[in-house]
Formats: sequence, C-alpha cells, structure tokens
Amino acid sequence: MDLKHSAESEAVDVYIGPSASTDFMKPKDESVNDTSDATHGETEYKVYKRRYVILAIFTLYSACNAMQWIQYSIINNLVTKYYSINDKWVDWTSMIYMFLYIPMVFPGSWFLDKMGLRITAIVGIVGTCIGSWIKVFSVEPDLFYVTFLGQSIVALSQVCILSLPARLAAVWFGPNQVSSACSVGVFGNQLGVAIGFVVPPTLVSYSENIDDIGADLKFMFYLYAGIVTVLLVVIILFFQDKPPTPPSAAQDVAQPGAAESNVSFMHSLKDLMLNRNYILLLWSYGTNVGVFYAISTLLNPVVLTYYPGHEIDTGRIGLCIVCAGMVGSLVCGIILDKTHKFKETTLAVYAFSMVGMWIFAFTLDTGHIAVVYFTAMLLGFFMTGYLPVGFEFGAELTYPGPEGTSAGILNAGAQLFGIIFTMLYSELLTSYGDITANVTMALMLVLGTIITAFIKSDLRRQTAQLPPPAP
Repeated sequence: MDLKHSAESEAVDVYIGPSASTDFMKPKDESVNDTSDATHGETEYKVYKRRYVILAIFTLYSACNAMQWIQYSIINNLVTKYYSINDKWVDWTSMIYMFLYIPMVFPGSWFLDKMGLRITAIVGIVGTCIGSWIKVFSVEPDLFYVTFLGQSIVALSQVCILSLPARLAAVWFGPNQVSSACSVGVFGNQLGVAIGFVVPPTLVSYSENIDDIGADLKFMFYLYAGIVTVLLVVIILFFQDKPPTPPSAAQDVAQPGAAESNVSFMHSLKDLMLNRNYILLLWSYGTNVGVFYAISTLLNPVVLTYYPGHEIDTGRIGLCIVCAGMVGSLVCGIILDKTHKFKETTLAVYAFSMVGMWIFAFTLDTGHIAVVYFTAMLLGFFMTGYLPVGFEFGAELTYPGPEGTSAGILNAGAQLFGIIFTMLYSELLTSYGDITANVTMALMLVLGTIITAFIKSDLRRQTAQLPPPAP
C-alpha cells in the first residue's frame, strides 16, 4: 500500500505564511488538493493528516530499539549469575549504546541528510531486527559474547533513530505543532526505555537453577525479536519520507534545492561547530542526559543497596522515571508550541532537573521505598522531559542547518558524557557509596544549569516564519 497516492483525496490543514498577521500559526481545517497556491503574495503551506500515522510508526520504531538498551542492566544480578561474568560486563551492555553512537554520528547524520527519513528508518529497523534475533541464539551460559554481539548490532542501529525526531517533526508538521511532534518522537525512545525497565524483571525471575533463568531469557529474547520483526514489515509498507509539499515557510527554505540549504554536509557541520550558542547547548545537553544514563544504568545496585530483594521494584522505579519523563516531554513540547520561549523553558526544566537530583540523592535511605518511587518520578519528569526541549532549542539555534545533524551531535555529546558519567558513577558508588556518587551527579547538573543560562536566545527558525520587512 502506498499512502502517497492517496494525497489528492486527503484532507489537510492549511497554513498561510509568511504574512503580516500571526494567523499563519493557526491551522484551518479545509479539504484541498496537493498543490500549493499563492494568494495575494502569500503561500499556502499544508500539513497532511497522514503525518500522525508516520509519527505513530516512528514512535513504535524508536521504542523497539530503546527497550533493549537497559534490558540486561536492570536484571544485573541474574545476568551475572547465568553467564558467570563480572557485573562490569553487564554495565557495558548499556554503555555499548553510547560507545558506538559517538563515532557513527557523523556518517549517520550524513546518511540521514542524503537518503531521507524512509531509507534511514529501514536501515535502522533491519539492524535492530538482526541483533534481536542473534540474542535468541545466545542463551547458553558460555555464549555471553554472542548476546553481546547482538546487543552491539542493536546499539549500532540507534544511529538511524536518535536523530530523527527533530527532522521528522520539521518535515511533516506545521509551525504550531513541530515542538509537540518532536516531543512525541522522543516519547517513543522513552516508551522503549520504560518497557526495558519493567519487562525483564517481570519475565526473568530469580532461581538457584540457571536453566530456569536461561528459559526465561530465551522467552524474553523471542518476544522482543518477534515484535521487532512485525514492526519491520510495517515500516517497509507504510513509512514515508516526506509529504508532497513543505508544511511551513521555514521548511520550504530548508528543502533540498533551496538556496539557503544548498550547502555541503561538511560546511553545515563547520557552521555548527562555530556556533557559540550551540556549543554551550551541546555541553549542557550532554551533561543532563549523561547523568540520566548513569542513574538508569546503575539503578539496580543503587536501589538494592537499601532495599535488598526488591529487583521488581527496581524495574518499576525505572518505569516511573521514564513514564514521568514521557509526560514531561509532552508538557514541554506543548509549552514550546504555545509560547515559543525556548531559552526560558530549557533553563527552567534544567534547573528543576538539578533540584530533583539533589532530592533523589538524600532520600534513598529513608527506609520507605515509596519515597524512592516519588523522588524518581520527580527526577524523571524534568530530566527526561528535557530531551525534546534540547532538540528543539538546537534546531532553532542552527536553522537552516539539517535538524538531523544538530540532533545527532547533541546525542553524540550525550553518549560521550553518558560513558564518562556512568564509569565515574560506578567507581564512586563502589568506592565511596551512593551519597558521594549522587552528589557528584547533582553538582554536574549545577554546572549544566549555569552553562544553559549563558546561551543566547537566537531563534532563527522562528525568525524565518515572520513576514519580510516592508519596503
């Protein structure tokens, strides 16, 4: 089935822009054909209803990869028992996501820029599918290297996922929906992480008999591989690259072939590296997400230190962190679309993330695990809710550069910080305890908040939506 050929009968929303009025920010429900019209010097920009289908497919696509990130770490004690390995190797099953992304972000961003959304998504889902099936054949106590190979292939495939939300939102959605759409795209990654937190502890139970653990692991691997295979078919059949016409004036300028976008990938990369505000955002974004990666990767030993035997609660706490973050992402996306206060929103969310980390650090030892649930949700709401805010602020600061490149480099910075902070957090946790480890992470967020405050609000994409000055 090709949705593209249904365009002529599809109802669309229309944006008029640029104009002297702010009415171009408001959708009008009309049924029109697929050709743009010019009315009194103004261009009609249309957003197609199929954009919701594309966004929904991407959300599931992102989730099916992200759900495997924390798959081993959240059942750390069971994986080490079954494969007879050091728990540092289990940490690497999540850190490999970060480690492989860093060198691949530049070719991955170039690939997205040249090949578009559809081809990039297909490559990513194929890699995720292959890695998931390799894990199915790794369930023997001496085959940890096989399961690590499968995890590495899945991790490599995220290069074709993490940079897509900002690009997809810009390509398919109008100016008053682009931030919300980006937040939903990021929501998919968070949904996958949530599944990764809660499903493994539920499916893989503790047992003195390693054969029982192996049977549970095999069932989990089969389940994941089956889900990814179904989604592979869905993406091949229904996922599209772009709509017939651009959805906004800003995207019209950024379309391939437009004079403003007719620059090489290396030139656009150089522009990013010379953009002071973007570099500051890169540091602050990397710090925030790096701390989140560290906390998530080592949540199992941190919680079990105070609440031994609560493996299932550990998974549920992780789920609460991510679910709260999903709500935070959607709320922040709506706020950005309503107010267009990118700098102010970014700074506020960052500051609250820092406060949440301090609260989390000093409430673990209360003896009431319900308190841990609450503080984890508070931390998650702001820390993971920050993800789409950072993407959108980066897109504003670097317009008309490719959104995928901007987001890709932000993610690369986050992966690098994630590796450093996870290793640092693990070492501090082992040598000095959780208080020292958590306070160190909180201090990193204090530094990130200060850096964010120095970013200037240079909203280039918003400026492109304004009418040209009168002669």
